[in-house]
Amino acid sequence: MKPSLLSPAERKALKARAHFLDPVVMIGDAGLTSGVLAEIQRNLAAHELIKIRVAGEDREGRDALLSAICEATEAIAVQHIGKLLVVYLAAPPAPEPKPAVAERTKRSVAAGARRNPVSGRTMAPRRGEVPPSTRKVPSGTKPPRSARVRKSGQRSAKKPFQSS
Repeated sequence: MKPSLLSPAERKALKARAHFLDPVVMIGDAGLTSGVLAEIQRNLAAHELIKIRVAGEDREGRDALLSAICEATEAIAVQHIGKLLVVYLAAPPAPEPKPAVAERTKRSVAAGARRNPVSGRTMAPRRGEVPPSTRKVPSGTKPPRSARVRKSGQRSAKKPFQSS
């Protein structure tokens, strides 16, 4: 996206998002070095919208730095307030999943597969396990005693009621 393609509403929304951000890159007295540019590109790839703090430059120098950063990283200058520069680079769209993988996932979930709670991957059902949709619970059964909730004012079964 070029700066001319950024509408005022989009720029306003980006400024609002950037308000609560802390600067992630600082440009010191050495100026805009290749290491600083690499760090800016790395942070833009990770966050899309970043703040950069510039130390020791006058306003014209900071404007020149902002334009150099935008030219080198193909980013958009959102805002320049004092010694803070706000830069935005839209992330590339994520590739769509292959249809064969999506079908296989749907089939395995429909067949009673489970999901790993940590990685989110589909796991095969355990041997002899009945899928949750076909599991039947007999009617009229009580939950285990540990799962029962006592009513307000009811005493525990372990401590009998004592009158004073």
